[in-house]
Amino acid sequence: MLRKIPSEAWPGIVLLLSAVTAMTIANSAWAPMQSDFLQSVGTVSFRSLEISMTLTEWVKNLLMAIFFFYVGLELKRELMEGALSSMSTALMPLIAALGGVLLPAGIYLFVTRGTGFEHGWAIPAATDIAFALGVVALLGSRVPAPMKVFLLAVAVVDDLIAILVIAFFYTDSLHTGWLAGVAAFYIPMLLLTRRKKNWHGMYMLLAMPMWVCMQMSGVNPTIAGVLAALAIPMRNDKGESLLIDLEHSMRPYVHYGVMPAFALASAGAAAGSGFAAAVGHPVSIGIGLGLILGKPVGITLGTLIGSTLLKAKRPGSLPSIIGMGCVAGIGFTMSLFIGKLAFHGNGVELAVKMGVYGGSLISACIGLAILAYVHRTPTADADESDIFTGGGDATHFR
Repeated sequence: MLRKIPSEAWPGIVLLLSAVTAMTIANSAWAPMQSDFLQSVGTVSFRSLEISMTLTEWVKNLLMAIFFFYVGLELKRELMEGALSSMSTALMPLIAALGGVLLPAGIYLFVTRGTGFEHGWAIPAATDIAFALGVVALLGSRVPAPMKVFLLAVAVVDDLIAILVIAFFYTDSLHTGWLAGVAAFYIPMLLLTRRKKNWHGMYMLLAMPMWVCMQMSGVNPTIAGVLAALAIPMRNDKGESLLIDLEHSMRPYVHYGVMPAFALASAGAAAGSGFAAAVGHPVSIGIGLGLILGKPVGITLGTLIGSTLLKAKRPGSLPSIIGMGCVAGIGFTMSLFIGKLAFHGNGVELAVKMGVYGGSLISACIGLAILAYVHRTPTADADESDIFTGGGDATHFR
């Protein structure tokens, strides 16, 4: 039975199991111990500099910086040599992704208007790439390669938008002195990039103090991960793919280490007396509707508008695009992360989790059902090993 599960689906399965484990512990006799463990404080100090955070905050700020470093590598690869490397291939998923961000955000703002919780508008705008690609991978060769490339491209653009949203809308007060420190460590990284040297160790030595400066500056420190990734040269002077090698070597650690750790630290929610109120909370409803309705409708409309404006062929049939739009409604990791930034300590954490869980689960089921019905037989051009490792041919939707 396990042999029949595509390898590309395992990251999503492990992430789901981690979330289920976190929920189970949160509703068991182990819950107080779990809470005490996650709230335990760890301090790192060097001379007069001291960073003190709870374990949950260390996971959110440090481990997720590693996750965003990986996302940044993936983003740069797609921009340089992948599905977003030329204007003709990038515009279609860009317009589709914009629709998939704006409509969920609009639905959330409409539901939460006047409640004081409008600040969470970006939560349903996010897509979890690992989960989304994992769900599509369950159908194997039945889903055509162009649709898989299209989903990957939309999800990557979605992540780019999420990164920009975090940087500009979920940043605390700025400390310019520490931002100067970020620049002091980042400029040498950019100089190394121009020389195209295979010095990953040097990049990491510069990235670590840059993260510290970003943490102290007030900007979300996960942005340091993205900046570091963008400084990694795509290829060295011999034409060797340094960035792709690094991305591939990091993949198992991120998919089976960082992301499950974040789920274990953040996904637990006690279904106590406030459970029903959390499910019916405007935040939960806004997130859920944004993921379930906003994502597929926004992506579908964006694709139709894009194909009309660009006079380009759609990546698939209308039902297939709708199915992919539903799959893109799996927010999970990114949505939970943005939720923590938007409502830290506001007392609506449970409502955020219920909205993300419910919206992502329903989106996954609907999307899987639509795609399974539309693509009932295997296709000759669906090579999962190529599409899901960054080698997909973007010409499919030119």
